[in-house]
Amino acid sequence: MTANAVRTDYLSLEEERRKSPRDSQQLRSNGPSSEPQAAQTTEGTQVAPGTSMVRNRGSLLTMEKGDRKAREETSSLDCRVCFRPLKPPVFQCNGGHLACGTCLAELPGGQCPMCKHGGGGFVPCLAMDGIVSLATIKCSHDGCQSYVTYHEHDDHHSACPHAPCFCTEPGCSFAGPPPALLGHLATLHSWPVHKIEYGKVLWLQVPVSVPRRLLLAEDGGVFLLVVGLLNAIAVVSVVCIRASTSPSLQYPAMMWAYGPPDVAGVRCMVGTEAVTSSSKPSDVVVEKLPFVLLVPPTHVFGAGASKELSLEIRINKM
Repeated sequence: MTANAVRTDYLSLEEERRKSPRDSQQLRSNGPSSEPQAAQTTEGTQVAPGTSMVRNRGSLLTMEKGDRKAREETSSLDCRVCFRPLKPPVFQCNGGHLACGTCLAELPGGQCPMCKHGGGGFVPCLAMDGIVSLATIKCSHDGCQSYVTYHEHDDHHSACPHAPCFCTEPGCSFAGPPPALLGHLATLHSWPVHKIEYGKVLWLQVPVSVPRRLLLAEDGGVFLLVVGLLNAIAVVSVVCIRASTSPSLQYPAMMWAYGPPDVAGVRCMVGTEAVTSSSKPSDVVVEKLPFVLLVPPTHVFGAGASKELSLEIRINKM
């Protein structure tokens, strides 16, 4: 039996068993366009080239998740146990309710929580495996043109490089991706900006009176160099400016502080396998960060408001 035939049989059973208005949705698979090289537009919704589409009440499932109405329309692709997008393998109980295989393994006695008298007898639902693997959704972040599988959207959404970061300067409500935030902070709030290359050492003479400055990497990555004082000790750290930490992209870093000529040859050093991430650079409190360089008074140049640190910074990309 072909995948389309299996899907058609499944949809017939769906129509018979669903009685409530919320669950009376019908799913219908529409094969790829005969023009795979061009972006397709159907009912005002753009679909990635060559992407198969799944319809729900005649509307495409390729939609922005940020839209509440769109989210409600995709409820037939959500697990009835965790109420999140279904992930293969998908199972169906005797009452017709669908569940992720991982959720099913955690159900007490394997009983469906949606059925009044228990809906034991979950069986694999191969048709839905195909549907949830084909359904795609466009990332809702401005500037991101990615279309991802529906059940993978949350992971992409949180790790997306276009996820907004926020300016927390008093009275400012700006929000945007890291490169836009860097431009905003540099232009409107006069934050210093320095260019840095991954794997290469950047030398900076940093006034303690200017506690925050931005580092711009060659790929558009944005980092915050922040300086604080803890009693007479200077505290220095580097933070990656992004919405969340992607496990597939980490930034090991090293920092050194050099003292005046009378302590030549002596330096402070610290390293980390991954710098901390933050979406709000103004809210970073250096003393609370796990990765910090402690610079004793002997390594601070000048006095009073003219105190400076002689720093070297190296950030790697993994």
